[in-house]
Amino acid sequence: GGFALKRALAERLGVSPDQITLGNGSNDVLEFAARAFAGTDTEIVYAAHAFAVYGLVTRAVGARAIVVPARDWGHDLPAMRAAITPRTRLVYLANPNNPTGTWFTQAELGAFLRGLPAHVLVVLDEAYFEYVEEAEYPNGSEWVARYPQLIVTRTFSKVHGLAGLRVGYAVSEAKVANYLNRVRQPFNINSPALAAAEAALTDDGHVTKSVALNRAGLDQLRAGARALGLACLPSVGNFLCVDLGRPAAPVYEALLRRGVIVRPIANYGMPNHLRITAGLPAENDRCLSALSDVLRPGAVARP
Repeated sequence: GGFALKRALAERLGVSPDQITLGNGSNDVLEFAARAFAGTDTEIVYAAHAFAVYGLVTRAVGARAIVVPARDWGHDLPAMRAAITPRTRLVYLANPNNPTGTWFTQAELGAFLRGLPAHVLVVLDEAYFEYVEEAEYPNGSEWVARYPQLIVTRTFSKVHGLAGLRVGYAVSEAKVANYLNRVRQPFNINSPALAAAEAALTDDGHVTKSVALNRAGLDQLRAGARALGLACLPSVGNFLCVDLGRPAAPVYEALLRRGVIVRPIANYGMPNHLRITAGLPAENDRCLSALSDVLRPGAVARP
């Protein structure tokens, strides 16, 4: 199944259908890479504060995790390159990164990929690709022809709004896609999800509107956080990573009691931060108002 969606994606991206691997969300294709190319006695490299799934799939296949410390909360690509050994099989890169929102440029990615050892594949996770408007941001799907060791993953869960239907995909060299598809479960995406993704792929108006709303929402949240004396990490995703300057768990719980759901990220090694996704203007206002209430002296006991 999925042939129509693969053809549509291939036409959109300027690649061949046999370079596309479909997944039950991009989580699925991130796992395919580990199952196809890594295992015991191998290593997988990824950054601190990067998407939790990288560590989960590394443990699932019995590989050794090489977690490279972050630089300014983002990927330190030179240090990640230096961490590669003869046992390294995969490097996971998130651009932009979840949960920090940080990103790296075309020049930085090119320096990382040039001369990469032949035994290493790079998984470039571009789940938030469509939101990024920076001129120097690399479009990974255009790099696969130059760098055959590259696997680019994307999803319909973010800007297209199909998170509940679970559709993601990878773009890679055809021979790499062949291996990814060998570990893919048959019929891993259901028919309604395939139809929705194919329709979403041509709905450029929705994407344009979503990106504009996101841009305005991030500006609104940044300004509100600044007014509360809170620092935000630079973000090009659809969320802000906000430094509370104190343990975030009690603040998260207090926001929950006010009906506001944000993401605590202590499990990413960031116990003082909350990740806040941009919403509609009224939703952003409600979040900022609740945050202001919660942060008033004495409103929430410090641990």
